Amino acid sequence: MKKRGMRRQLSGTVVSNKMDKTVVVAVEQLVKHKFYHKHIRRRAKFAAHDQGNLCQVGDQVILSESRPLSRSKRWRVEKIVKKAV
Repeated sequence: MKKRGMRRQLSGTVVSNKMDKTVVVAVEQLVKHKFYHKHIRRRAKFAAHDQGNLCQVGDQVILSESRPLSRSKRWRVEKIVKKAV
């Protein structure tokens, strides 16, 4: 069981910022195939809350888990690690 205040964190790249106060972040992870033992890239896209509309497409960000903010948003942008060029 998770302890109170221990929220999951993910890092990924912003792929869309067309919505107001919302960004879509693609999170990639390497997973080993069970049978073939080959590493596969898995990508998941999360809608995240961006309070100040600060994120641009291509930014590296850290997301933290939060309460449901809308039908699709369950993550918040914690901080921008690297700005896009």
